[in-house]
Amino acid sequence: MSETRATRFTIAGAITAGLAVVAFCLILLWHDPLLFWNDDYELSVLPVFADVVRSWSEGHWPLLSPYSWVCGNLAGEFQYGTFSLFVNAAVIFIWKFPLTFPQQAAALSIIHLFVLAIGAFLLARDRRFSIPLSVFVALVASLNGWIICWGATDWFGALGAFTWLPWAWWGAERALEGQRTKWRFLWPAPFVYLLVTGGFPYTVLMLLLLIAWLSVKSLGQTRGIRSILPMLVGVALGFGLSAPAWLAILDLVQGSARELQPASVHWQWLVPPAALSGFILPCWTVNWTDFSSRLVLHPGTELACGLVAPVALIAGFVWRGRTLVRQIKWELILLVLVLVLAMLPTAGLFRWSFRWLPFVHLVLVICAAEALRVRLGSSAFAKATADRPIPAVAALALVVLTGIAMSIFRTGGPYAFPLIWIFLGLAAVWSFSELFLRDSEFQKWAPAAITFLALLATYLYIPPNGGVPKYNLSQELLEPSPLDPRRLYLSIYPWAELTYRVENKSQPVGQIVRPGSTSMWAGLPFINGYSPIRPAGVAREFATTIHGEINPAMGDYLLNYQAGEVGELARLGVDGIVVAREIDTAPRPASEWQLVVSTDEGRVFHRRGAPFARVRSVTSIDSRPNEQFVSATISRINDSRNRVELDVDVPRGDQPALLAFSRPYFRGYEARLENQRLVVTSYRGLLPIVEVPAGSHGRLTLTYRPYWLKWGSAAAVACVLALIFGFFAATSQRR
Repeated sequence: MSETRATRFTIAGAITAGLAVVAFCLILLWHDPLLFWNDDYELSVLPVFADVVRSWSEGHWPLLSPYSWVCGNLAGEFQYGTFSLFVNAAVIFIWKFPLTFPQQAAALSIIHLFVLAIGAFLLARDRRFSIPLSVFVALVASLNGWIICWGATDWFGALGAFTWLPWAWWGAERALEGQRTKWRFLWPAPFVYLLVTGGFPYTVLMLLLLIAWLSVKSLGQTRGIRSILPMLVGVALGFGLSAPAWLAILDLVQGSARELQPASVHWQWLVPPAALSGFILPCWTVNWTDFSSRLVLHPGTELACGLVAPVALIAGFVWRGRTLVRQIKWELILLVLVLVLAMLPTAGLFRWSFRWLPFVHLVLVICAAEALRVRLGSSAFAKATADRPIPAVAALALVVLTGIAMSIFRTGGPYAFPLIWIFLGLAAVWSFSELFLRDSEFQKWAPAAITFLALLATYLYIPPNGGVPKYNLSQELLEPSPLDPRRLYLSIYPWAELTYRVENKSQPVGQIVRPGSTSMWAGLPFINGYSPIRPAGVAREFATTIHGEINPAMGDYLLNYQAGEVGELARLGVDGIVVAREIDTAPRPASEWQLVVSTDEGRVFHRRGAPFARVRSVTSIDSRPNEQFVSATISRINDSRNRVELDVDVPRGDQPALLAFSRPYFRGYEARLENQRLVVTSYRGLLPIVEVPAGSHGRLTLTYRPYWLKWGSAAAVACVLALIFGFFAATSQRR
């Protein structure tokens, strides 16, 4: 086959794989229109992306959000792909259409699953797999249990980053091919950039492990360090392109609540050894350690990979183990290493080791595809097994044996039937095709077809949302009513995961309390926000949880002792209080607040008088008790996302003025009065304050320009120029 024709076949196959994944998702959506609408997608991902679109429409890069103090630093939160061109382009494109919340979530996930499938297909094709086997690899990589049950339906950042791992692997292997030109180092760079900026630190760890493994493998085969230099240069360029993203999270995590997470979280959501039979039958139910460090019975849905991959690898070991090991020994080492990591406790800032599972599935299916390559190769293993239906018969036997073990050990759980019968039927069909349709096209496509149907049956009969909560959030959350966008609100509500999930509240919720980051939909400024990191400042001061709730004791203290005219809430600029109906308290003193709305969901209080200005001149502050300041005249305030501009006039004399900016404080603010640089400090790490010298007047600007943005942008620009130069040089050389 000519190179041009092979390229056409590869492109057609890649599109076929991607469209098969899209069709799979549409079937699941037909079965459950709310499939992709769970937990974090509702409280965090989608409202933030609505704000990202609003930011771009205003002409601002979405570094900060004015609508949450806890989740105010979108770049530092990392999971929102602030610096990913692909994520931003996908979000802007999807928001052009009049879709509902669940439809937006589905579109965002399906686009990434489509690209993930294409990347896995190309990775397989470069390993000389046939098109049917490459489609098989793509299906497992993009539709495995962890990706569907967690990445695509809950933790979007995990999907946004893992989408590019097969692409980065593909590019890295091309950079290792010595027969390519000296410009082959360009291959991995863009995909490493997209992976890192995709928004999931675990996937960055996967990438680093992959690069280390490829380096050791190449050194073992070539015995020369020069063989890996092009790959390392390309990876370095990719990290240079993504420098603002990883520098941002390294800065924001310092002093954050994430640094102080309890040791118990490192033992949550490990893959228990007793659950490994879930690779064969996902209904295999044993104890897993959940988010509350409790042992709960949990089916092995995260281990679902469509039956074919694990049984093909097991069959290969049983029939020609030594030949197979010689053929894929390096891949087997990687598979064992990643699987062990998924079963060990985490350390440091990381938690929940089962997040290694998508990498496990990717390596597993590549090993399985090698074992299935029986007619296309000339190895002894291929010749010895070409006329025997070993993998299909092994599938039938393993399903039967696992079903018997399930009955003996009582691990069937509530989803065993009819799933066991379906898997038995699929294994029987596969065996029939191997025996009687050996030379037909169907037989070549049997692994992909069986995988597709097995995964489809798994998600139709086992709920794919992993037990995370769903909330009934209506489209009315796009409207600010009955709240006032000019005011800054503090919302006091109970644990959202328990109180507002549909099992406990089936009616629409959130219009009053705005849990998590849902205030961003309507552009309402709130203290609360969803943040796994919870950076130093208001998140630590108010003891907020990940989902944005204020600690009940702290909420009681703030409303009863810090809500007055000179209390801490007034210093921050809070002039609105929302109290959920489940909480029997109100802000004090009553003379300072008036009840403006009362519904079955909660009550809304406004501070009497006009809303606070977002920049105020204060004459004293308790963090500097021995100092007094004069009152400055402030006018023409332009308060945007990443910058505040105002005219200031300070009276002549000996005392300076002190300006308090009602926005969350993050390291990296710079202030200038005309051409004079001023020092930016903070009020207890909560909000920026700027001291203006006596007698000063002019235009003052407060700009968010942290070191990681300046140095990271410089590194990214340098890497872009290097890539452009390399691309044109490579093109000229090829011509």
